[in-house]
Amino acid sequence: MTTATLERATPPKIRQTRLLINNEWVDPVDGGSFETLNPATGETIAHVAAGTAADIDRAVKAARRALTSGPWSRMDAADRGRLLFKLADLVEAHAQELAVLESVNCGKTITDSVGDMQGVVNTLRYYAGWADKIEGKTVPVRGNFLSYTLRQPVGVVGQIIPWNFPLLMLAWKWGPALACGNTIVMKPAEQTPLTALRLGELAIEAGFPPGVVNLINGYGETAGAALVVHPDVDKIAFTGHVDTAKIIQKAAADTLKRTTFELGGKSPNVIFADANLEDAVAGAFHAIYFHGGQCCTAGSRLFVEDAIHQEFVERLAEKAKQRRVGDPLDARTEQGPQVSQEQLDKILGYVKVGEQQGATLLTGGERVGQKGYFVSPTIFDNVRDEMTIARDEIFGPVVSVLPFKAFDEVAERANRTFYGLAAAVWTKNIDKAHTFAKLVQAGTVWVNCYHVVDTTTPFGGFKMSGQGRENGEAALDHYTETKTVTIKLS
Repeated sequence: MTTATLERATPPKIRQTRLLINNEWVDPVDGGSFETLNPATGETIAHVAAGTAADIDRAVKAARRALTSGPWSRMDAADRGRLLFKLADLVEAHAQELAVLESVNCGKTITDSVGDMQGVVNTLRYYAGWADKIEGKTVPVRGNFLSYTLRQPVGVVGQIIPWNFPLLMLAWKWGPALACGNTIVMKPAEQTPLTALRLGELAIEAGFPPGVVNLINGYGETAGAALVVHPDVDKIAFTGHVDTAKIIQKAAADTLKRTTFELGGKSPNVIFADANLEDAVAGAFHAIYFHGGQCCTAGSRLFVEDAIHQEFVERLAEKAKQRRVGDPLDARTEQGPQVSQEQLDKILGYVKVGEQQGATLLTGGERVGQKGYFVSPTIFDNVRDEMTIARDEIFGPVVSVLPFKAFDEVAERANRTFYGLAAAVWTKNIDKAHTFAKLVQAGTVWVNCYHVVDTTTPFGGFKMSGQGRENGEAALDHYTETKTVTIKLS
């Protein structure tokens, strides 16, 4: 896998901006388009085709044909795996190009984008290996019968992905869906469609038959909504904001579509006084400022025990002041821009609210430069649980420090949120770590580490952070139907 160099990366040529339907690049029915921007400059990268309901319908029909009558429907499971392995090889071969395109379109630093490409490759290869291992069972029923189960694809799957990890979230969706034999209609985020379109080209090159993978760029209100309500779509997999998930769930109810949601979080990151202070400061810093805080698992509620509170926040603030914010294509940059003007304004609005409600702004809280959507790393101290900045998912480089005195207190306060995606605890006491991990309501709990996510382990949330799991064997359950076959024996 290519690594980022100290030389500034050169932006790649934009190869594709149209819709992918049935392995053909086509214009939308109504001819619409939208701008996709470079968040580091605010300038237009390209005009991308904007699909609507008519284009969704074309893509769904192509996906249905591929599922029921095309070569995909007759393909051996091992051969599905072979295509996923081939796609992974192509991503690896084009990793530098894809990483630079990701950085240009979503503002992620080139170093982090290169890391994402390794994650894409790992995910595709992991599920390629699963393709011929999705098995049914024989069941010892009463009487003179043979009963067995089959695990078959759910069908045509609609997938809607976010802008913060465009290609990695695509892989998390494509991998299990394709390994199980489903066909896909995907809507990339309107802010960041370019790497998904490039991967569509690579999927064709890998040999996926027509109709298996379809990509419809567009807005949620048009293309996304049409995908959700389409009567011939069997499942919707969505990653994004909880408010959008509520709309999707209501709209999908009329056709009883299966739905899985990976949503947001307001994750508690708990630092006990007996933790290794240097490691905990570095971990808390990474927990909130990775990708400019644009991460659903961001450790945005930082609980610090009173005995070390003052020293901890001083160390954290010093690191924040030294963070290099700037051009994401420069490998020396540590934090790129937020994805859009809308996100920039939202984050700065929360900073004002935090100050108005009495939190102590230690550092940051400002726009960096006048070009692009950059925000300085921000720390609020002496935050109370009821403050807006401690309750809402800001999705930016803003951390709320909440002092605490005792274990029972912080365990209860950590759960004082309707989210439940991730949590972390820093301590040298293994009993304390295990007890906290058991008590906290979160789909992922890290102990003395943060943002450690692997393709092999289930990922998802409690409460309003989602439904279902991505990654690992658990994801396969959401992309298969179980059929029971019973035969009377003579």
